[in-house]
Amino acid sequence: MSVAACAELVSRGDPDRFRAVLAAPAGARAQLLPLYAFNLEVARAPWVTQEPLIAEMRLQWWRDVVENAASGAARAHEVAGPLHDLIRDFGLPVAVLDRLIAARRWDIHREPHDGAEGLSAYLEDTGAGLMWLAARALGAPEAAEAAVRAYGWATAAAMYVRAVPELEARGRQPLPERVGARDLARKGLEKLAEARRARKVVPKGVAPALLAGWQAEGLLRQAVGGRSSPALPEAQKRWGLLWQALSGRW
Repeated sequence: MSVAACAELVSRGDPDRFRAVLAAPAGARAQLLPLYAFNLEVARAPWVTQEPLIAEMRLQWWRDVVENAASGAARAHEVAGPLHDLIRDFGLPVAVLDRLIAARRWDIHREPHDGAEGLSAYLEDTGAGLMWLAARALGAPEAAEAAVRAYGWATAAAMYVRAVPELEARGRQPLPERVGARDLARKGLEKLAEARRARKVVPKGVAPALLAGWQAEGLLRQAVGGRSSPALPEAQKRWGLLWQALSGRW
């Protein structure tokens, strides 16, 4: 039940976010790692079993933990325990955590999203919600929420477009009818521009929470250009992360 255990989970299961954490100041890592480990645990819950009922139970367990973070179940779990500390110490909004978990119910089943609005809501509750939680844990004021969420939505859209081929291979229908990967990527670039127009309201101390989006623009532009499996070269990834970490600009 430690941040070290969360770090080990994220390093294995979400290497891109782990790299972003390593690029953040050491003082921010204790807040970011439990959140990213929690997100990983919730995101993979629908995929570790072929039984929808068991997957639903896994997600419900996390919803119960978030609702009653001080319970014995939470304190004994290697991720839920540190997450409880974050909720308590930084006043993380439980409703946002709950929506993040509930949104993952879509991953259990094989139906497509309910149109463009359904997909947008999914990205809002997962990626945008996670980035806002990370920003709140680093002291972001309420005034920064719209900008942070827009950047989080763009980041989630980039990761989602990248995952489309794998989701299709697993029998899912990731894109609703009449919504293509290019359409989603264009919307992601619009959200990115929206976030940047409003970034003056985001304090510099919150920048480590936004490092997870360092690949977003490059991936979205590749998808708009028609690349079906967007991916950045390793050198571009390294230098992009370094530039954002040193400059604090996103």
